[in-house]
Amino acid sequence: MQFRGSGYLRATAETMCERYALPEQRIAERELSPKCRWWRFSASFNVAPSRYVPSVRLHEGQSEAVMMRWGLIPAWAHGDMSAGHWLRLSCDRLEHSPLFRGPWLNGQRCILPFAGFYTWRLTDAGYRQPYFVHASGRPVFAVAGLWDRTETEDGDVIEGCAILTVPANSQLASIQTATREIPAILNTEDFDVWLRGTPAEARDRLRTSPEALLTTHAVSPRINSLAYDDEGLVRAVG
Repeated sequence: MQFRGSGYLRATAETMCERYALPEQRIAERELSPKCRWWRFSASFNVAPSRYVPSVRLHEGQSEAVMMRWGLIPAWAHGDMSAGHWLRLSCDRLEHSPLFRGPWLNGQRCILPFAGFYTWRLTDAGYRQPYFVHASGRPVFAVAGLWDRTETEDGDVIEGCAILTVPANSQLASIQTATREIPAILNTEDFDVWLRGTPAEARDRLRTSPEALLTTHAVSPRINSLAYDDEGLVRAVG
């Protein structure tokens, strides 16, 4: 499925994980332990598509922490967003899609630090109630991603990433109305294999999260507007 231009973002602004929350940089570094740290960011509660986000990838045999654009533009698109940009990719398509097979087989995998993400449920009254999903008792968790580099006709280089998704567990599937997939959460012991392993080894690390890992609660509809970015966005509402 190819998503084109900003129309896609408007049409699906209220689906799975088109918004997420970032932890503080020091917390992300403590969890992911990148060797080289080039990123600079602060905690955020309303991360939206096209924003530059922190990510850890492998470069010349070492893990490096960099900022990449959330929205993967394939190398062949030469920086043209109208050709499509991807916020998330289903793990079921990695080996077979001509769009993503190259980065996948080339080992262009990355890890994104999350404090949580948002999803929406369509109520009986036709209202889209937002929910915040986070790891129980943990300020950060790691999400698997894929990245690619593209260059515009003017010579500008854009490095973008997409979140990989796996089938939702029954807890989240009962909430989500727009999709049945959630971000692929990596276990700490899988970080090195995800970055350095073969495609087959990395593929084996993409699993549905157990229900005990994640907690959800309803939050304010203020998350629907990019005008807000404060801690109140993740607080539970009655």
